[in-house]
Amino acid sequence: MLSSNREYQYMEASETVWDAAAVPEVEVPAEKLTRFHGQFTDCMEMYADVHTVAEYLNAHQGWFCRCAQPMTVEPLGANGYALTVGRFGAFNYEVEPKVGLELLPPESGAYRIRTIAIPNYVAPGYDVDFKAVMNLVDASTNSHYSGVVTGVEWELDLSVYLHFPKFIQRLPQSVIQATGDRLLNQIVRQVSRRLTHKVQEDFHTSFNLTFPKKSKRRHS
Repeated sequence: MLSSNREYQYMEASETVWDAAAVPEVEVPAEKLTRFHGQFTDCMEMYADVHTVAEYLNAHQGWFCRCAQPMTVEPLGANGYALTVGRFGAFNYEVEPKVGLELLPPESGAYRIRTIAIPNYVAPGYDVDFKAVMNLVDASTNSHYSGVVTGVEWELDLSVYLHFPKFIQRLPQSVIQATGDRLLNQIVRQVSRRLTHKVQEDFHTSFNLTFPKKSKRRHS
């Protein structure tokens, strides 16, 4: 059964949660890692022209740290961030993903985000491969809003590699794979919904623009 950290509060005292953070910080051979993968797409609406939205996205040193909360963010150079997503788990196994992300300067109108190494940090029993791209499109004709609308369309290709303790390795591989894939999907959905809403609010507040309470968003 999938669980977020909040749900662990209701576990009986006799249950032991195996915490990935307790693993020594050594690199695990690739053949001992289980890969979970997902591809995601979505679009958020910004009620301004493409140029204004691009100006905002280019200044990510301000909005990224503000909007990522309550996730912990540490700047890494000019375009990078160390992001701690939160604690998630299944089968009494718990992990707190921390990943380095670099927001690359736009190229041909595309904004790309990729994983980068976090200095002096070795992930305890997991690895993350994050590849995302955002494109700005004129969405005025596809919106219920009567003014100018820019759609920020994004695609994410995400792979997470985990090294499980022996008590989980004894479970059927099909059960581990299905549970991990669902958990990955849960994390992405939860984080993207929260982040999208915060970015929309922050953008419209920063430019003193009206932000309709209900915006048209599509999921896949």
